[in-house]
Amino acid sequence: MAGGKTVAAQRQAWLVFEDEAGQTLRPPKARIWGRRGHTPVVPVTGKGSGRVSIAGLTCYRRGQRSRLIYRTIVHRGRKNERRSFSERDYITLLDAAHQQLDGPIVCVWGNCETCRAPSGTGA
Repeated sequence: MAGGKTVAAQRQAWLVFEDEAGQTLRPPKARIWGRRGHTPVVPVTGKGSGRVSIAGLTCYRRGQRSRLIYRTIVHRGRKNERRSFSERDYITLLDAAHQQLDGPIVCVWGNCETCRAPSGTGA
């Protein structure tokens, strides 16, 4: 971590932290008490419509206001549809950050599978 700060300071770059999260769009399950012999009925709206994934970058640079850059993707559960961000999606997000920040960036990644290089590539 300290190495990233010094590199960012030396190059006058933005220090960027990345994280991602996902949330299902299904309604929550509920439990309720009812009289003995009468099954309680709890209405919920819809069956749910998939999943929402969000990836965000928080950007910091000395002497500048901090920035938040994010992207959301809605997954509807269709056949062969990804349930998370792809490598191409992360590339697009980083490219957008680079364009908006108008300067070099030093990125600190989260612990997601897409962010790691496959074993044996040397990357």
